[in-house]
Amino acid sequence: MPIARINGTRLGYDEYGTGEPVVMVTGTGAPGRMWRTHQVPALTVAGYRVITLDNRGIPPSDPCPEGFTLADMVADVAGLIEHLGEGACRVVGYSLGAIAVQELLLARPDLVHQAVLMATSGRTDALTAAMTAADIELSDAGGKLPPRFAAYVQALQNLSPRTLNDEERLRDWLAVFEMSAVDVTGVRGQLGLQLVPDRLGAYRNITSRCLVIGFQDDLVVRPHLSREVARAIPGSVYTEIPGCGHYGYLERPAEVNSAITGFFAGRCPRISR
Repeated sequence: MPIARINGTRLGYDEYGTGEPVVMVTGTGAPGRMWRTHQVPALTVAGYRVITLDNRGIPPSDPCPEGFTLADMVADVAGLIEHLGEGACRVVGYSLGAIAVQELLLARPDLVHQAVLMATSGRTDALTAAMTAADIELSDAGGKLPPRFAAYVQALQNLSPRTLNDEERLRDWLAVFEMSAVDVTGVRGQLGLQLVPDRLGAYRNITSRCLVIGFQDDLVVRPHLSREVARAIPGSVYTEIPGCGHYGYLERPAEVNSAITGFFAGRCPRISR
């Protein structure tokens, strides 16, 4: 894995394929390899060079125990794009990563000519504030949930009823969650970064072409929050993927990948507002 020193921080990233670059930015606690199973193959087959980033706080990137801000994450993505030396590129962000990309579109519009924003929001609502406060409290108390308990909670939070009711698929998901349970104390620096003030007014100044993707059964970032972002960004397109929760890019990858590659190729996805 290449390591770039950007803004005084070591950031790990991976590259796949050849062609015009697509930089992919993950959500809270997630490594860049989360894109490898479904999105990287689809994008490389479509002729893109895919760059996945491990955000600061996620190994092998620096842990930054002193803490960091959303602005730091934005500067990291900008610095990585400049490090690649390809000029303006396409960027995909998911959840916290999408919020960072939205701020990048305002701070450095010269670096992005198309953006995909998945499971995103432009303000903090009461449920997001409550979930974040609980995660921070658990982390600061040094707590760690038993793996089986953490897996079942993760399933309820992030999967759709369609998946939860499919017993064979659910067993597979629970096994994956149990083996890869995230220790919230290890990603403490990222917790709370999604607690943003209402930025919807500012997003009216975004000039890059944007696709916003919501997930119909998302309980973490309810799709109406993503629709708000799409309405705020001039000329943006919104599409909602049915039958999936917050992990929609993993539950319904074919539909998500089709929306992304179609948008990049100039084909409008199904519009839902």
